[in-house]
Parts: sequence; C-alpha cells; structure tokens
Amino acid sequence: MNNLALKAIIALIQLIIGLAVMLFVPAWTLDYWQAWVYLFVFAISVLIIFVYLYKNDLKLLERRLERTEKEKSQKGIQFYIFMAYISLFMISSLDHRWGWSNVCVIVVVLGDFLVGLGYFIIYLVLKENSFAATTITTHPGQKVITTGPYAIIRHPMYAGALILILGTPLALGSWVGEVLFVAIASLLVWRQLEEEKFLFESLPGYKEYSHQVKYRLIPLIW
Repeated sequence: MNNLALKAIIALIQLIIGLAVMLFVPAWTLDYWQAWVYLFVFAISVLIIFVYLYKNDLKLLERRLERTEKEKSQKGIQFYIFMAYISLFMISSLDHRWGWSNVCVIVVVLGDFLVGLGYFIIYLVLKENSFAATTITTHPGQKVITTGPYAIIRHPMYAGALILILGTPLALGSWVGEVLFVAIASLLVWRQLEEEKFLFESLPGYKEYSHQVKYRLIPLIW
C-alpha cells in the first residue's frame, strides 16, 4: 500500500467517523435508523469513488485530497460552506432528538435516493474530468471538458452536490434541516460564479465552451 492510498483511507475513515459524530451526538441516541441508513449510503458512495480513482486516476485522487484553497476569498467561501454543512447535519439530528418534524418513510427513502443520485453524478464527473480538483485552480495540460455531463451543464459537480444536500435532511427525517439547504445552495452558487470568473481568465477555450453549453447548473433554466 503506497502513501497516497494510506492517506486516502485515513481521510475516508475520518469522514465516516466525523459524520457519525455529527449525526449521533446531537441526536443523543443510536436509535436513529435514518442516520444509520444515511451513513451507509454515504460510506458506500464515497468508497466506490475512492476505489475507482485509486484504480484509474491516482493524480485525480491526489487532487481530491488537497482541500486548501490558495485564494483568500475562496478560503472564506469554503469556510462558510463547511460550517453550513456541519449545521445541516446537526440541526437534522437535533430535529430527531426533539421531534420537530414528522417525515414519513417514503420521503426518507426519497432523500436517500437523492443522496445516492448526487454522488452518482459526482462519480460521472470524476470519470469524465481528470482535473476536477476540490480547489479552484488549473493544472498544466488542463483542457475544457465538453463530454458526458459537461455536454449538458457547465458545472455538473455542483449540481450533484446540490442534489445530495437537498436529499440529506429528508434522508435524516428532518424538514427543519431543509432551511440550511437554502444557505448552502446560495454559497455553492456564489462559489460557482467565482470559479467561472477564474476559468474565463485562466482556462483556454472556456469562453467558447460557455457559448456552446449555456446552462450552468439546471438544464433549460440556469
């Protein structure tokens, strides 16, 4: 096992443990089947992506593990997204603890489906774009990707993230948590717009691509 694989495994374990803490500590119980199902969907989705990258694209795996933004403005946006994301889990779990919401099983299953769909879209993006780093930057030899999900919208990674974030509170049995979706969606749109400014300036051919594919996140809408 090389250092990159070890680093990725450690990061994966940390993610799962961190998520478990955010789900079960605010709920103050392990009797929270929605959280167990969500944790399973999350772990399987992330594991599939890790295995694919490890077998097929080690450079992209390394880029995905690098999470430190270089631009000060992006560091701020990244921090706000991180805090809102944590709040999403904690409020949804507190909702379970205090019984604020009454979410039926069908809606919970729909939420888990949306989470899985979001990760599936992210998986398709990573298969198509070897330069899909977690930070806003460009790399030597990087080119505009126009195939796969990029033929439909310009930022499919963000679209996948929005879908899984929309599904998360539902999967955890919380209507209240959806309030945080609005905040996170606004922050992701802000980050996407800033990223697009950067790509217009730094990635040759991106301006032409933006004329070819008009929609950023939602086909036929925006």
